[in-house]
Amino acid sequence: MNRPAADSGTGRRGFASALFSRIWASPYVPLLLAVLFWSGNFIVGRAVAESVPPIGLAFWRWILALLLVLGLGWRHIAKDLPALKASWPMLLVLGVLGVSTFNTFVYYGLHTTTALNALLLQSAMPIVILALTFLLFGERPRIAQAVGVVVSLAGVATIASSGDWSALASLTFNSGDLWVLGAVGSYALYSVLLRKRPSVHPLSFLAAIFALGSLVLVPFYVAEHLMLGPMQPTLETFLALIYVAVFPGFLSYLFFNRGVELAGANTAGHFIHLIPIFGSVLAMLLLGERLAVFHVVGGLLIACGLVLATRGR
Repeated sequence: MNRPAADSGTGRRGFASALFSRIWASPYVPLLLAVLFWSGNFIVGRAVAESVPPIGLAFWRWILALLLVLGLGWRHIAKDLPALKASWPMLLVLGVLGVSTFNTFVYYGLHTTTALNALLLQSAMPIVILALTFLLFGERPRIAQAVGVVVSLAGVATIASSGDWSALASLTFNSGDLWVLGAVGSYALYSVLLRKRPSVHPLSFLAAIFALGSLVLVPFYVAEHLMLGPMQPTLETFLALIYVAVFPGFLSYLFFNRGVELAGANTAGHFIHLIPIFGSVLAMLLLGERLAVFHVVGGLLIACGLVLATRGR
């Protein structure tokens, strides 16, 4: 009598495993998922900016993400420990760039800048990745990639300005924008240097950079804790931490690293331009915002740019 239930459970696990394998084998689906989860990171970071200190949000995000990785991948981590120890200098660099610096700078910037400014500055990341890939490794971008970046950048500007490009001329920038710009440069360099990571299991790699990145944040977190006080243990804070740890933390890094591995940093970086599209869709679903013509025009431009950037791969 119990066999059908067992067979059903086995079948569901088999389907989930097969689905994950298909996702993992594709260079673009992991990148789409990574950007989808990241699109909510700016919304959450801005929503709790007044109640959650930026370093505290970043620190506990990575501690929770690290615990999740350790629970899922401890067997792989134990096996890969010698390789991780041998590569600790590069892991430290990647941990500082991609974990400690990037998210902390973003959260600092969101305290004093607008979502529009942050979105426009982040859209420069594919250009920075193309430049760094050329400067560090002599890898010239394909013409289609360069044109694709320009086209999709026009789409980002269309959505960010609500179709009124003249509004971009009246933008003002402040110290928060410098933090976001620093975050863009930091993650662009992280993306380019991923080719230097050790050949270990993806969960082992995440555990290493999450641990090292969190360790670097400890003295800054203690200083912030003493000067600004402890993080308020509210339901909003708890839900924000869970989201940023699981989705833009653990899953986005897992999928983005895989996308860079399969498609290269130049192509992977171009997917960052999908953030305003996913952000607009989430706003429509969760906040009741309406679809406008500029959403469609901007989305088509970004899609065309993405097709050009990935053409021939």
